[in-house]
Amino acid sequence: MIPDQTNSEPRMNICDHAVVAMHYTLKNAEGAVLDSSEGQDPLTYLHGTGGIITGLEAALLDKVAGDQLTAVIEPKDGYGAIDPSLVQVVPRSAFAGVELIEAGMRFTASDEQGQQQSVAIAAVNGDEITVDGNHPLAGETLHFEVEVVSVRAATEEEISHGHVHS
Repeated sequence: MIPDQTNSEPRMNICDHAVVAMHYTLKNAEGAVLDSSEGQDPLTYLHGTGGIITGLEAALLDKVAGDQLTAVIEPKDGYGAIDPSLVQVVPRSAFAGVELIEAGMRFTASDEQGQQQSVAIAAVNGDEITVDGNHPLAGETLHFEVEVVSVRAATEEEISHGHVHS
């Protein structure tokens, strides 16, 4: 028996101020999985508010629940190009109270204006520590496999707060 489709509500397209739930797998250009929602709740965000990278947001525009897509996001539409000015050599004394400093560790640093930024230790050379303030995925072409789970209109409160409420 074929269900009666005359009373079904139309599916909402993804647009600004839509609450979107999606499952995704993120791979790098070599095919290595960098992140995934597999085995977890779907990622839920408020479309059009910068909750996800611009390239993926653009790829999702007008999709509906049930849609599956593959999106290749260039660095400019992802986490940006690597900015050499964000790589600096600082003295070990900048890490007062930290005994062990190794490449790959992450810290939160503050600039002269008090702005905080996540940095990675790129290299340790005696008392000289090279820190990198670029996002870990800066310069990467990102490969997403996405399944849109649900799309709904955001509430006025969600829109005014700029994020999804559970």
